[in-house]
Amino acid sequence: MEKKTYYVSVQAGSVLENKEDAAYEFEIVATEQEVEQLAEQFEMLSDADNATAARGILPGVPYHQDDEQDIYDHTLTDIYRRLYELGTEETRHAIASMRPIGDQDKPVN
Repeated sequence: MEKKTYYVSVQAGSVLENKEDAAYEFEIVATEQEVEQLAEQFEMLSDADNATAARGILPGVPYHQDDEQDIYDHTLTDIYRRLYELGTEETRHAIASMRPIGDQDKPVN
């Protein structure tokens, strides 16, 4: 399959062919099938986000005991891994610089 350049907004959960259509954070080079898989991951993230809505009205639930939040976190991490794999050099560098707290002393690739 032929690879094309796409523009991705994690915030909006969108993958666009034309960078002028909307704001985006990352540029990737992917096949149509890879873009479809990424779109499915964004749908899963949206579902996980909706499942965590109760947490906003039940603040007594500890974060570390929240299965819905764990699913959201895992899905978001998977999306960033996928974007890193498909990303341009600039995208890979940007994602690599998003180190978790505690990794701030490690050099960026």
